Amino acid sequence: MKKIKTMVMGIAAVAMTTTLHAEPLKVGYSDWPGWVAWEIGVQKGWFKEAGVEVDFVWMDYVASMEAYGAGQLDAVCMTNGDALVTGATAKPSVAIVLNDYSNGNDILVGTKDIKDVKDLKGKKVALEEGFVPHLLTLKALEAHGMSESDIEIVNTPTDETPQVLKSGKVAAICAWQPNSGTALKEVAGSKVLFSSANAPGIIYDGLFVSPESLQKNRAEWLKVVKVWYQIVEYLKDEENHEESLDILAQRVGMKPDAYEPLLDGTFILSLEQALAAYQPGEGLSSVYGSSKISDDFNVKYKVYESAQDISKYFDASLTAELAK
Repeated sequence: MKKIKTMVMGIAAVAMTTTLHAEPLKVGYSDWPGWVAWEIGVQKGWFKEAGVEVDFVWMDYVASMEAYGAGQLDAVCMTNGDALVTGATAKPSVAIVLNDYSNGNDILVGTKDIKDVKDLKGKKVALEEGFVPHLLTLKALEAHGMSESDIEIVNTPTDETPQVLKSGKVAAICAWQPNSGTALKEVAGSKVLFSSANAPGIIYDGLFVSPESLQKNRAEWLKVVKVWYQIVEYLKDEENHEESLDILAQRVGMKPDAYEPLLDGTFILSLEQALAAYQPGEGLSSVYGSSKISDDFNVKYKVYESAQDISKYFDASLTAELAK
């Protein structure tokens, strides 16, 4: 930066800086443990300490994606599969943080008469078509030598699946927490038939930023990423477990002991684990391999028409920079 020679020029420079950063980065986040965790940084003032202004907007998940697609947010917390959908149908984005992967929170739940996945042959399964539960169910069938033609899918909004299972009209439902947990609690004898813990990496969760905002505010986003890994270290320290649960549970209006299983079903990625997941590969251990499965699924089920260029959806450079 050129040396400022006069006070007038100095005042002008300050005014310009103020104008450029007058608007905080706006991030939409919703009810998933790996995203609720941002609340720790908010509550402890770590973003302010890092010198970055961020407005975390608490929203319903679908509404947050719609708001991002409409240009109302700089970034949004999404799954890798839903980021492809949002990019293909509304607005592309780039993941600068891989928060976690689902490790048991997404569950195929069967009634008491269903012993295992194979017992679902010829039976009805309620799930929301074109979303994560649909993909997970296909994975469960594949793992047991079955295909979608072996079951009858009943298209059902995810938040309605517990009631549908309770009605006795279906043999199983597939949903994410807290809906899957509600079904297990309210339907006597119901059980876990298959979960995301059986396919770790089938669902990655991340912070997806608009390419324009990332290019314009990269230094600011780097500070956000740095705070995220401060949050991760805090979460992984057993001494902070009780306080972490208090903060997360309060954000979603639950009691800490009730929220603990949801956090346990989420594998929070350390910086090193995130960098490993960012490596291109074909398996679920790579976010690229996982996203290829999601992309194939989305095209097959006409969620969108053309396959996406997955390489444009992920940027490991900020995480790598912190690792140095």
